[in-house]
Amino acid sequence: MKNYKRTILIDLDGVLNTYTGDFDEKYIPPIKDGAYDFLEKLAAKFDIKIFTTRNKLLTSKWVLENRIDKFVGEVTNIKEPAWMIIDDRCINFQGNYDKIFDEIKNFKVWYK
Repeated sequence: MKNYKRTILIDLDGVLNTYTGDFDEKYIPPIKDGAYDFLEKLAAKFDIKIFTTRNKLLTSKWVLENRIDKFVGEVTNIKEPAWMIIDDRCINFQGNYDKIFDEIKNFKVWYK
């Protein structure tokens, strides 16, 4: 019986790299300190896919340059079935619309 690994989609900008809001479509900022070790640990238990709106070829090149290709199975811009999504611009819905509306109004990305 094959061991089944759940898939985790991980956002690129602001999670795996040092992005701080200054988007440049031709440049992906350097890998964030700790990201390599985090991915190594995560890949032991999960299938990892990078989920980004950036150019797939540029992102794939960035993955290779940062030697994280052994941890990342794929780069995608499609919200595929996944056990979890890790993103710097998301809110976890917990069943209460009033609470989430307030969270949306007061939302700030971690690097602002």
